[in-house]
Amino acid sequence: MTLGWLSIVRLGLVQMSLGAIVVLCTSTLNRLMVVELALPALLPGLLVALHYGIQISRPKWGFLSDTGGHRTRWILLGMATLAVGGLLAAAGVAVMETRIAFGLVLSVVAYSLIGLGAGASGTSLLALLASHTAPHRRAAAATITWLMMIAGIALTAGGVGAILDPYTPMRLLQIVALVTGGAMALTVLAVWRIEAGLAPAAPERDPMPFLDGLREVWSEARARNFTIFVFLSMTAYFMQELILEPYAGLVFGFTPGQSTSLSGAQNGGVFLGMLCVGIAATGLRMGSLRNWVVVGCIGSAGSLGAIALLGQVGPVMPLTAAVVGMGFFNGVFAVAAIGSMMALAGQGRGAREGTRMGLWGAAQAIAAGFGGLAGAAGADAMRRVFVTDATAFGTVFMFEAALFLAAALMAARVIERPAPMIRANLVPGE
Repeated sequence: MTLGWLSIVRLGLVQMSLGAIVVLCTSTLNRLMVVELALPALLPGLLVALHYGIQISRPKWGFLSDTGGHRTRWILLGMATLAVGGLLAAAGVAVMETRIAFGLVLSVVAYSLIGLGAGASGTSLLALLASHTAPHRRAAAATITWLMMIAGIALTAGGVGAILDPYTPMRLLQIVALVTGGAMALTVLAVWRIEAGLAPAAPERDPMPFLDGLREVWSEARARNFTIFVFLSMTAYFMQELILEPYAGLVFGFTPGQSTSLSGAQNGGVFLGMLCVGIAATGLRMGSLRNWVVVGCIGSAGSLGAIALLGQVGPVMPLTAAVVGMGFFNGVFAVAAIGSMMALAGQGRGAREGTRMGLWGAAQAIAAGFGGLAGAAGADAMRRVFVTDATAFGTVFMFEAALFLAAALMAARVIERPAPMIRANLVPGE
């Protein structure tokens, strides 16, 4: 009983809805606080970090979806929590115009709910995919769901940007209410009875307490090593997030519009990389997920090295091409890693897919917050050490490249053995 292509696309709609709400809170509201309200950039940065930090609860949500019988209820509960958090976050920005203290308290509550909702819904969704996606479809399933999430982010950001002007707090609240309400409705339709055809009945509730279940999963060498790999690789993945555009402006003289276009080109590369792996691994059966993870990590390291070296040459060299290359290999790595995650989630003690996905999701969330802050702090520190900005930023990019190479070596060890086990288990049922 596995998910068909239509069901995978339906679950991708949930990812699209999740991305649509989160991008408002991490991008649009961020800009409003810094520009329109003239607040320190550290404030929205700390709120975004809070929403990542709250997602350390992902293992708990995964465990609950393992033991509770149906994962769709946790997807819906998480999306509802996320929608409420998004509305409160917009209200917090509106309130800050007149009552800054109350607005800050409201924002802290809102971003906490956003972290909880994204953790509960996202973890349960990935656990459902991991439990019921056929092995040969995992790369394509990861590609479909993540491309749809990127589409949700892009469509929401573009659409909201087009109708938000002229900005007023009331207009902001109306738009966010429309986005969150639409995302919730789409999620309900997407998961409606999708699990009914997969499992005839809910499993009995696991009497094991959560901490004991988490220790049990952590005691599995493969799950533990993959958690370390996720943290290491995602730290490298996110280190450039806050410093790439400043680097383009300070070293290459990019205008704000040009640097924004640079980020768009990077995301275009990510899209192509994800699409490439989905077609090659599933449609053409070319290469294993482990090999694609290694290729993605090594290619990302090489692209970062090129970006760092271009700064020493000057503005005449094609920075955009190197950034698109980095995005491409980032996309290759991301989809292959998610597909590998789905495969590994089902290995080990049974009925623990959600707990494993939650553990890896928590590692990813912590790495996202830590990587971004580490990259920014590293760039600031190196600018005090070196005379030129090119050398300062280049040092951080080279360190990030080294982390990707270390992740490639670790991936080759952690992901290399499951394939024979998967094929052996498939033979009787094929």
